[in-house]
Order: sequence, then C-alpha cells, then structure tokens
Amino acid sequence: MATISIRLPEDLKFRLDQIAERTGKSKSDYVIEAISEKLEDLEDLYIVEQRTLAHRAGLSRTYTLEEVEKRLDLGDLAD
Repeated sequence: MATISIRLPEDLKFRLDQIAERTGKSKSDYVIEAISEKLEDLEDLYIVEQRTLAHRAGLSRTYTLEEVEKRLDLGDLAD
C-alpha cells in the first residue's frame, strides 16, 4: 500500500481523531473509505457528464420504456 501525506484543517483532524477513538478503527481506514466513496461519486458524475454531452451533440439517444420492452420482448412491465 502506498503512503501519502495530507494536511487537514484542524476541525477535520479533530473529527477524524474522535471517530477513530470512539470506534477503535484506524484513521487510515476512515480516510481510505472516504476517498474511495468520493472517487466513486466523481467517476459516476464524469460518466453522466460525458453521456449528457454526447446526447446533446446528437451522438447518442434515449429510449422509452415501451421501446426497451419491445426490443427485449418483455411485454408490458407496467402492469
């Protein structure tokens, strides 16, 4: 595992210290979890932005539920 160094505002450091102490979980575990969750959100947002731009540029299209049902021969799923 790689090591990095970060500077935290005092209030965040205090909160991180407190939650780690209360739960017995390491500060590193919480930092890794927070970064991982935030990166997933940012990656999802990037995908949405790229697909929105492609749609607006006419490079992709959307489908209605009825079109998807017909294409996949699913019948009427709304019932």
